[in-house]
Amino acid sequence: MSEKVERPTHVEDGSSERSALNAVENPLQRLPKDKVMTDAAEFARTHGLEQHVELFQRAALVARDTENFDTVNQLQPEELAALTYERDHKWHGPWLMWYSIVLCAVGAATQGWDQTGSNGANLSFPKEFGIDGTGRDEWIVGSVNAVIFLTAGLIGAWIVDPLNYYLGRRGEIFLTGLCLFATPIASGFTHSWQALFAVRFVLGIGIGAKNATVPIFSSELSPARIRGALVMFWQLWVTFGIFAGFASNVIVKNTGRIAWRLQLGSAFIPAFILVCGIWFCPESPRWLMKHGRHADAFNSFQRIRAHDIIAARDFYLSYVLYEEELLQARGASYFARLKDCFTVPRIRRANYGASTVMIAQQMCGINIISFYSSTIFVNAGYTPTQALYASLGYGALQFVFTIPTVFFIDTAGRRKLCLLTFPMMCIFLLAGGLSLLKTSGSPESRVGPLLLFVYLFTIMYCWGEGPVAFQYSAEVFPTVQREAGMAWAVCINNTFAGILSLTFPRMQTVMTPTGAFGFYAGLNLVAWVMIFCFVRETKQLTLEEIDQVFSIPTSTYISYEASVMLPYYIKHWIFFRNTPKPKPLIERTKFVDRYADAGHEKAMTESD
Repeated sequence: MSEKVERPTHVEDGSSERSALNAVENPLQRLPKDKVMTDAAEFARTHGLEQHVELFQRAALVARDTENFDTVNQLQPEELAALTYERDHKWHGPWLMWYSIVLCAVGAATQGWDQTGSNGANLSFPKEFGIDGTGRDEWIVGSVNAVIFLTAGLIGAWIVDPLNYYLGRRGEIFLTGLCLFATPIASGFTHSWQALFAVRFVLGIGIGAKNATVPIFSSELSPARIRGALVMFWQLWVTFGIFAGFASNVIVKNTGRIAWRLQLGSAFIPAFILVCGIWFCPESPRWLMKHGRHADAFNSFQRIRAHDIIAARDFYLSYVLYEEELLQARGASYFARLKDCFTVPRIRRANYGASTVMIAQQMCGINIISFYSSTIFVNAGYTPTQALYASLGYGALQFVFTIPTVFFIDTAGRRKLCLLTFPMMCIFLLAGGLSLLKTSGSPESRVGPLLLFVYLFTIMYCWGEGPVAFQYSAEVFPTVQREAGMAWAVCINNTFAGILSLTFPRMQTVMTPTGAFGFYAGLNLVAWVMIFCFVRETKQLTLEEIDQVFSIPTSTYISYEASVMLPYYIKHWIFFRNTPKPKPLIERTKFVDRYADAGHEKAMTESD
């Protein structure tokens, strides 16, 4: 390595000492096997699981070194077979687990559908309410579109913690699902822009609360071996919701004056599915465990795992890690944990990265297309019908080209994908804006180049920033600070989405559409620099390795990337020189059982 980085053993800011926690390593690896089995037996006896004492002893040994489970001699043949099958078939799991994951995906689709319903409605509701002029009217239209993102970020994201505490994951999702079911329908019956604004104000609160809970619920149900890919499903199904929303806009386009009402109201469909289906999912085992319902938590794990030994392994390891966290964070309030995200150096650096990818999602300009594509295409020369079909193509591209990212995001890496695609997004968005300068010729000849460059821009987004933002933010925070960190990240993302939606209608008039496109093209370059400085690679890293990545000071990290890695990439990829790759700042290590060849008394003495 270029520099040795020591793992921090204490909190540098004394004010945060009681709640700060670096990423938790596996505490079972610090104990000899006999101690692990004794503790597991005691856990089962004291938490209402007496009939499973021997099962938990075997599961604890497996949890101690999950990669070498075949060295655990105590395993029964069918347990060894189940663990082997799980290792060789990473997508294997019971139907209830997949049902729950798919339902969480429907929860993600509600967001995309709500966004694109207003995209089509923008063509007609301003005229319906007499706000289709310039100046003040443009600010009103922008406010109606933006309010759902502002309330999602500034209110919805921050009520997640108490709602989850009192209602559970399922209860919170059910409540927010009811909100997302009722408000789109109500928006279709409004008769003034003030009423529509008020309904969308409430809609945004539901979106924000749902956005922060559904990914957590999904990750707590998912097996560790495919958790990254399943978290990616969030963005994939957001894009499906965007596509479905555009499709519904096209379907109801010929219904006359009520078209915009149907376009806004159709977003109730995925919310209805979510509300009806959520109670068939098991409650989050981690939530049950945190509330002292250990027997119920194990039962929940049994329902979503292929074998009891897998369920016991995952449950016991979750319990041990949670107890380890409590030793560091006992009594820490929600606001103390939020404060840690800004005061504890390791967590602050993770916050830099998460905030960067979240704000970059808005800086890149993708949502000027998602929110206003139909309006942009009409202003460029398309008829409303042609604009709706062009927007449908945009939605289809988002969904189709996000699918491959599920398979290569863990091999190519989050940071690398963003660094490769942001310059291309800048070029294509700028080219799209310049194509708007053409004012002669047929509408097709004027809009065709714009459509081409918007589609190319969208493909680059789907291969980089789109799927990275939420996945990266969900994995960089330590477990204790994860809910607070995600609340902040969701707040950043939605608040700036609201600012974008609010300002773009007026920006088109003041700066011209070409100027607006050029402005966001420039922000792509700014976002590229921010990602280069603050976003650190996390692909295929364990929690303790992520901890080490963010333990490196920012100045050291930027200096290494600028003086070592950047010159290497320039020589290798631009000048095609056969240059040896520099050593990384972080190197991976493997678990070595230091008790394997020594007596327990000697081992315990050494550990002391």
